[in-house]
Amino acid sequence: MKLIEPTTEYCLQIQAYRKEFLDCGDSMDGTSHLRRIEDPEKWVDLCRLYKDPDKVPEGSVPATQFIFVREEDDKIVGMLQIRHCFNYYLEKFGGHIGYSVAPSERRKGYASQMLKTALPKCKELGIEKVLITCIDNNEGSRKTILANGGLYESTVYEPDEKVSVERYWIALSK
Repeated sequence: MKLIEPTTEYCLQIQAYRKEFLDCGDSMDGTSHLRRIEDPEKWVDLCRLYKDPDKVPEGSVPATQFIFVREEDDKIVGMLQIRHCFNYYLEKFGGHIGYSVAPSERRKGYASQMLKTALPKCKELGIEKVLITCIDNNEGSRKTILANGGLYESTVYEPDEKVSVERYWIALSK
């Protein structure tokens, strides 16, 4: 498995990943604006833009987007985004990391592997304590966070989505 930044070489797979989520009506956490961007090349360009703090749109924060690729068949099985810092929303509800696994690839341990691989990248960005959140009824995400050392802090209500969000912290060793 490898966690890499998206490139146009994966455009067809990015498009298929998006379609799988749209077809089943599931949320695409950790995919930046993939839900609303139909053209995968534009999405890859946007991901590059968000990595540069000087080019991030107002109200947003710098972020690094990754795709999680199964090496034996070079297939995207998940996506993950690391936010380099917080705005109000991320500090309260979204956290440093958002991630998702393709519905057809779930229950294979990919989310836990993806998060484990991402934590050293957070450390490289200077993040010492990582906030990760999940909706309170998402047992799979909760288990993923706990398996990677997440410590529960609190549950907060997110009024726009009308959901309760659990907040977990993972301290990165020095």
